[in-house]
Amino acid sequence: MVAPAMVTQLDYHRMRAVFTRFRAANPEPRGELEHVNAFTLLVAVVLSAQATDKGVNAATRGLFAVADTPEKMLALGEEGLAAHIRTIGLFRSKARNVIRLSRILVDEYGGEVPSSRAALQSLPGVGRKTANVVLNTWFHLPAQAVDTHIFRVGNRTGIACGRTPEAVERAIEDNVPAEFQLHAHHWLILHGRYVCTARKPRCPACLIRDICQYEDKTA
Repeated sequence: MVAPAMVTQLDYHRMRAVFTRFRAANPEPRGELEHVNAFTLLVAVVLSAQATDKGVNAATRGLFAVADTPEKMLALGEEGLAAHIRTIGLFRSKARNVIRLSRILVDEYGGEVPSSRAALQSLPGVGRKTANVVLNTWFHLPAQAVDTHIFRVGNRTGIACGRTPEAVERAIEDNVPAEFQLHAHHWLILHGRYVCTARKPRCPACLIRDICQYEDKTA
């Protein structure tokens, strides 16, 4: 990892070069969790904690066919929901949280998903990362949802260094030029998932190999 202190030394032109390349390769990056509205996106992200997007998508296709609103989710009930998501880790606690947040959305927000981070984080099972995914993906705000991929890529490459997810989030906000902020977290997630992987990064296939600060590049 690059030391967090290097965040103050990031070169503006290098940062522009990094994200210009990401944008040229994938102008409109998208998250891989399947959803049809703000509510199903929120539920999918809550379910994705300690689970893969592929596994969540497999479970939610049937679920969202019958429960794509908070009202329908409440009608399905906790046991009915649990039956749909049984293949996802921690499915019982996640089912409990989804039913509880559905009740709050109906009672306090008229069945709509709120568009502020504070309101989202007040919902059961919703942390800062989940809130930022919803704000970015559905409401198109430049919120940076730092997961394990972004944390690794940010520190390994020197793009956004920090000892905590919150520090990496702040580094992205502080150092990525404004024109790239909306899609920055999607580019970094996808880069971490398919190229800058945890065990053996695919450096020969990397778009930013020549301007990446990682010292132990693979051949």
